[in-house]
Amino acid sequence: MTNDPFPADTPLIAILDDEPEIRRLLAAALEEAGFRTASFARATEFEASLRRMTPDACLIDLGLPDRDGLALVHRLATESGAAIIIISARVQVQDRVTGLELGADDYVTKPFDPAEVVARIRARLRRPARDTARGSQVARFAGWTADFDRYALVAPDGSDTPLSHAEAEMLRMFLDSPRRLITRAQMLEQLGGTAGDSFDRAMDVRISRLRTKLAEDPRNPRLIKTIYGAGYIFLSEVDWA
Repeated sequence: MTNDPFPADTPLIAILDDEPEIRRLLAAALEEAGFRTASFARATEFEASLRRMTPDACLIDLGLPDRDGLALVHRLATESGAAIIIISARVQVQDRVTGLELGADDYVTKPFDPAEVVARIRARLRRPARDTARGSQVARFAGWTADFDRYALVAPDGSDTPLSHAEAEMLRMFLDSPRRLITRAQMLEQLGGTAGDSFDRAMDVRISRLRTKLAEDPRNPRLIKTIYGAGYIFLSEVDWA
């Protein structure tokens, strides 16, 4: 079901949870904050809706009656540019780490404060002010092209590789600050999340995936360099077309 009392360019948030009260609670908080919402009780309904709508962010419960929630998160991360926030009663650290490794941008445990969910969505959808000033969402570096409108990475040979929202966020962070050290604390501030082992592990996994997509040698990466005990440096000039 889609609730659409807002202009068409208002960010659309998809809510997938089999508990009616959770859906109502989230929809009310999000609409009060100025978002459009679309709510679903089953994964099959949600997946069918993707043929006619493009959500800006998805709130996904892992305990779905008709589909493995983690598999759905992975599919969304590889096939869409939507931000993905898991909302789950699973509180084990490994569940959080697995969700983030599969491409989720954030993980919220039940019970939750709806205001916190709204704040996390705002953080995920926030675009840096310099992006607007730049007027471009396409960056070129070392023969590669990152197209943030399409969530695509174009190799020097012209082949396309999709980027998840989480991977695109991280790549954008590096491209905005080439040849400058980015510390873990700065990553936490810019990318959001909760400090701790699960955040560190998720960041390591995303960097590893970016390196793979950039055809980096894992033993001696040329572009995303680890400065042990300090952070990372992106070693290329960047041209925002």
